[in-house]
Parts: sequence; C-alpha cells; structure tokens
Amino acid sequence: MRTHRRTRRATARTGVALLAAVLLAGCGLSSSEPQPSATADGRPADASATPAPSAAPDSPTTPRLPAALTSQRLDWKRCPSGNAPRTEWRCASVDVPLDYAEPAGETLSIALIRKEARDRGRRIGSLLFNFGGPGGSGVATLPRAAGQYETLNSRYDLVSFDPRGVAASSGVRCRSDKEQEQAHRTVDPTPDTAAEERAFIEDAADFGAGCEHRSGKVLPHVGTSNAARDLDLIRQVLGDGKLSYFGFSYGTELGGTYAHLFPHHVGRTVLDAVVDPTADGIGHARNQTRGFQRALENYLKGRGQDPRAGSERIARLLARIDRNPLPTGSGRELTESLAITGIVTPLYSPSSWPELTAALDEAENNGTGDELLRLADSYNGRDARGRYDTQSHSQRAISCADSASRPSLDEARALVPEFRRLSPVFGPFLAWDTAGWCADWPVDGEHETPQTSAPGAGPILVVGTTGDPATPYEGARRMADELGGGVGVLVTNKGEGHGAYGSNGCVTSTIDAYFLDGKVPADGKTCG
Repeated sequence: MRTHRRTRRATARTGVALLAAVLLAGCGLSSSEPQPSATADGRPADASATPAPSAAPDSPTTPRLPAALTSQRLDWKRCPSGNAPRTEWRCASVDVPLDYAEPAGETLSIALIRKEARDRGRRIGSLLFNFGGPGGSGVATLPRAAGQYETLNSRYDLVSFDPRGVAASSGVRCRSDKEQEQAHRTVDPTPDTAAEERAFIEDAADFGAGCEHRSGKVLPHVGTSNAARDLDLIRQVLGDGKLSYFGFSYGTELGGTYAHLFPHHVGRTVLDAVVDPTADGIGHARNQTRGFQRALENYLKGRGQDPRAGSERIARLLARIDRNPLPTGSGRELTESLAITGIVTPLYSPSSWPELTAALDEAENNGTGDELLRLADSYNGRDARGRYDTQSHSQRAISCADSASRPSLDEARALVPEFRRLSPVFGPFLAWDTAGWCADWPVDGEHETPQTSAPGAGPILVVGTTGDPATPYEGARRMADELGGGVGVLVTNKGEGHGAYGSNGCVTSTIDAYFLDGKVPADGKTCG
C-alpha cells in the first residue's frame, strides 16, 4: 500500500487533518550542543525577505535559471474560499520550468500558501513544509495543521505548496470518479486465478493510460528531483539564502533529494517519518509489509491478544471478504481491497486504534462492513457524494516517474510466499502491488533508488519512530547514513505512529530548539 502519507482524512493519504497527537512521552537523553548562527540563512534576524540573487547550481544536472524566474515577485492575496478561511493566510503562485533541461521554455505555476511570523523583529525566515504523499496538497494541509506549529510560527513564516502535478499545481488526473469506484468494486488486489491476474494488470495499465491521456504534458516532469529544483527556486523567490525545511514521510525523500542536489543551500532541515532511500520498489514494499505488520501486532498486544493468532484471524476475515464482500448500509459492498485499506488507516496513530477495534468487531460479529468502508473512504479521498480527490493519481504519477522498478506479474507472484510469511494480513496485497503499481507506465522511472548523499550540507535532523507502520524506523537510520557523516543526525522516538513531531514532547522540543535556536542534538539521541 503505497502509503507515505503524513496526513489522513478525518471523516475526511487527507477535509485534511493531521494525525491526532498521542500522550506526550518523556525524553530519553539530553544533550548540550553547539549553536549555529541565529538565522537559518545567515541574514540578520530582522532582514527583509527580498529576492536573493541566482546562485550557481550545486548540481551540474540543474542548469542556471533565467532572471525572469529567479527575480519573480510574489503577489500574496487572500486565499480562495475553502483553502484557508482565516485572514492571516495568504496565497500566491510561482512560475517554474516545465522541463529543467529547457529552463527558458514553457513554465508551470506552483501554488503557495503562507502565514507570516508573529514576531517580525526576530523573524528567521521562511519554513517550508511538505506533509507527504507523494501527492499531498500542502496548500490544503498547512492551514489545518498549523496549530501544531505555533511555536515555530513565532519566528518563521510558515509556507507550503502543492508540488508539481498535485492539486492546484497542474494536478495529475487519471480517472473519473465512476471509473475509480468501479475499480475498487471489481479488481481483486490479491488475484487467485489467471483471469483475476489479467484483470488486475489490465486495470493497472489502464490507469497509466488514463494519466497519459489526461495529463500527458506534465507526466514526464513530475518526479521528485524536479520538485526539489522547484523548492530551490521557491527559496530564491522567497528571499531566503538557505532553505529551512520540514518534511514528513514522502517529504523526507524530497528533502533528501534537495540536500543531494543543493547541499550548500541547505538550512535548518528536519526529516520526520523517513522513507528508506536505499530501498527499490520491491524493497519498499517489503519494508512496509514489516512496518504495517509490526504496528498491527502492537495494536493486538495492546488489546491483550496474541499477535500471531490475531493476525491469522484477520487474514481469515479478509479471505472471507475476498470470496463474499460484506454488505453496508449505503448499498455499496466492502471488498477485500477496501477492507485492507480500512484496516491500514487507523494503524497510523494509536489514538485511532479504537476505531479499528470497532470496525473489526462489526465485520467479524455482525457481518457488515460500514466502519471499515468509512475508514477506507477517508483514506481514499472519497466524499459522501462519491467524489474522489486526485491525491492517489498524483501519488502514483510521482512514484512511477521516480522509480525505474517495473516488476512483472511472475516476479510479483514469486514474492507472495515470502511476503505472506512477513505478514499474513498485508503481505499478499503488497507483493502483488509491486507489479500493478507502475504496470506499462507511459513514462520511464528516473532511478532504482534516490540519491541523498549531501557532502557539504549542514546538520539535518532525521527522526524515526520505532513503531512507525508506513515508514519503518530502519529507514531513518539509512537516511542518516546516506546523508553522510556530519550531516545526518539521527533522533529516535520510541513509540507508535507515523511521525513524531506533535506526538512526543521530547522530539517536539528538540526540533523546536533546532529550528529556533540552532541547537543540534547529539547524533543518536533517543526520546520516549
């Protein structure tokens, strides 16, 4: 389940609400560290944000941009209705090259949103957020999430954006709502026969063809390396000498890619809920199989159940639903695909575990699937009128533009026994997904794994949670190693859930001190 999402819907990967915070945990280790300068970019704290001159690129793969782009002036206006109802939010757009190989050619418009720092006299600069996905709308998410960042907003302008190919930034669209509904109803994500295998792979190829038909112009250019180049142009237009950045989930991959391309433009940067940069497509699926199974077992233990027996019981429930979907009060059926999604959704945060209990109890004891369907709809971005958002479209387009991995059906089938051993609940689904995700995709992927080494960059905080289901903790260790010595600073949160900031008091205060005062914790600091 391609789920890097930091956000999920509340009877909305999502309106969008950040994961609910759990009880604050204590701090494991304390440390006193050297303090860098008081500002993220080397300017005096009260310096005005004027456009910075275009600097020579860090990476030879990023050509110098024309002054017409780097000297843009942002026209901040009241945001459109529904994005940010409060008057302190302002929206703008910035033009970026459609193709960075032709920087003076056609452009895309990237949507931005900002809330200015409260203490203008001690303002540090802009702090850019990416909340994950890929495909999540930062313009929609940041206003809803901003309450968690009040401390940082004292001295930073809070800024987010819709990455290229997402929502208001030439968002990719691949299917109609009707077509999406039909796929959820008819396609078996764990095919049991040759006919089901053919239908599975044909549906995947049809999805890619729809992307090419509806969004073919942008489809080759929506990858993460181009989004990182957009970040650097946004940095320049905002007037920041260095990029201060807070990335969650997929946003950590974007942050690592930026650090690799522009190490000398890296300011204070935090990566929370970290995607493993060393994993290819199959490796990522294997990591998530372990991560979701680990979270499920922790949930079962929390209910006083044997985790192995509980997992097998849920696997048997899914097998029954595969044969005979459950009825719901809406008249729609709960299929195996929707049931798996409904089980995954509350595993993102322990505060949602009671929802999983209620949903499983209903399915097992009543034989109906209303609660699991509600959870699946919230994750899939389906509203009560049957309309879907396009995050799943953008997510797939960005992932397939990035990853060169294109496993065949035979390769996926061979993975099923191993993945089932790792997780009887999620393993088969994720094994088959390796073939279906980018099947017959119309655009070649850029790489097997992203490059995130960043020699010359300043210290980057890499935060991993030991019970993270979607981006398992091991990925944080590998990201810290890949960034390089003196760059990646690992902070461990001993706890559950996808992301630590706002959920763990020790992690939150550590990150606040880093962003606001430049305090770099000791590498290996543990909280919880």
